[in-house]
Amino acid sequence: MKDNTQKKQAIAELLAAKIKTSKDLMKIKRKIAKKYKLGIFSNPEILKELPTQGGNNKKYKNSDFNNLKRLLKKRAVRTMSGIAPVAVLTKPYPCPGKCAYCPTEKNVPQSYLSNEPAVMRAIRCNYNPYVQVQDRLRALIANGHEPTKIELIAIGGTWSYLPKKYKYWYIANCFAAANQFASQKSKITCARLTGESQKYNLNLSINKLKKNLSIEQKKNERAKYKIIGLTLETRPDYIDEKELLEMREFGCTRVEIGVQCLDDEILKLNKRGHGVKEIADATALLKRFGFKVTYHLMPGLPGATPAKDFKMFKTLFSDERFQPDQIKFYPTVVTRGSLLYLWWKQGKYKPYSDKVLRNLIIKCKSIVPEYVRIIRLIRDIPGESIIAGNLVTNLRQIMKDEGVKCRCIRCREARERASITNCQMRITNYFASGGEEYFIAFESKDRKILYGFCRLRLPNTVIASGATAERSNLVPFNKYNNTAIIRELHVYGELVSVGNNKKIQHSGLGKKLLAEAEKIARKNNYKKIVVISGVGVRGYYRKLGYRLGGGYMVKRVKN
Repeated sequence: MKDNTQKKQAIAELLAAKIKTSKDLMKIKRKIAKKYKLGIFSNPEILKELPTQGGNNKKYKNSDFNNLKRLLKKRAVRTMSGIAPVAVLTKPYPCPGKCAYCPTEKNVPQSYLSNEPAVMRAIRCNYNPYVQVQDRLRALIANGHEPTKIELIAIGGTWSYLPKKYKYWYIANCFAAANQFASQKSKITCARLTGESQKYNLNLSINKLKKNLSIEQKKNERAKYKIIGLTLETRPDYIDEKELLEMREFGCTRVEIGVQCLDDEILKLNKRGHGVKEIADATALLKRFGFKVTYHLMPGLPGATPAKDFKMFKTLFSDERFQPDQIKFYPTVVTRGSLLYLWWKQGKYKPYSDKVLRNLIIKCKSIVPEYVRIIRLIRDIPGESIIAGNLVTNLRQIMKDEGVKCRCIRCREARERASITNCQMRITNYFASGGEEYFIAFESKDRKILYGFCRLRLPNTVIASGATAERSNLVPFNKYNNTAIIRELHVYGELVSVGNNKKIQHSGLGKKLLAEAEKIARKNNYKKIVVISGVGVRGYYRKLGYRLGGGYMVKRVKN
């Protein structure tokens, strides 16, 4: 008890000190530790003692308090994109694929390894969705974040191949976990929770689970911890209209597909199970439904060369059948439990050297359009699991330090900037999958800083040759003739909870971007505009005249 009192006294003294920089913080930490004969406090320990509102405490001025909170935040980059990503894994199920490069490990989802950080967390939580969500939110808060705008990312293999009942149970419990977290965030951690900790039981009927999911989604519209986006990952050959309608029931806004490469021979050699046609067809269907599209790409596959890989990468943005919104680079590595491991042992496969891979990625980054986001350059596989292939985990930082330039969204987003300066609107349009895409962005005048953007799609208006094409009644918009689609609206900068002080978020950029999208739709004679809105942001669109219809937010565009 005495030790605990001494600890609180030590932290109180630390918080009362004048701290302006990270260097100041470390200096004070050492001084306090020496004075009280204690270990150096971790940032989460200090954050626990930080008052909820520094301005209500005479020891702080608001500016000092906010700066201190920022300095104590661990891995601040996690929420610098304006959202809090929360990744959860589904439990191991059989996979429809037999890909040569894919590892197989007992009691772990296909293609994942038991020592990957996300997998270790999921195993600790017994793959329970409810427990995983609350565990991640609790960890984010402990590290100084306020994850009130959640981008939920459900991973674990081919989502479309999972049992239907399991999928509804899984997502219903994810929403329930977010809804109930405000009243449970101080409770025991997932290490002490059992696999039975959940809101809904898997034994319920499919109809009951669907009803419960709908109830939880409605609650989430007003919850403190809102799920503003849901990402699901699957294979291109498992995407059809029925599958995408179901994904919209879940509240999905983004789909990640394993493209790997754009070469039928390489895909066949690696036993992928589909070809380039399936990739193009899936991409077109996803965009017609309004989804954001993320491609997983694997440079260095058996059968590939650096020249082939770069040529395929250029095709992504020169061929309108593709044009992904986001990219994940997963350079091919050799891991145990894969057919590729046997090929490597037999001398039939040799991965790219670090130098060759780095040069390839530098070339690829240099041609990425400003409307595409490179989410990852390297997959988070622990070095001890990589038998052969790239071992550099901080490739992005190394390239940045070497002065590599990139125009992608992630390299330009505003991040920690507190205000908007020298801002102007810029519109880029391009053709993709039978429609015309508009990337409406607020950028700095030198185009180095991106404050926010909107993706507007005009389906089947003009094809690449310039000839007018007849508009069709696209599922799910068959009752909305002449309908434009907003596939994404995102304002960058540090995550700011609704009602809190304005930074870049909540400064009105979103409304201006929407207004411009509506203006473009109206100019092109579209009568309605729909938004593939995340569940947690439906209220935002309602305030701007949109109404829920068919799982989308819908508004009539007046001439």
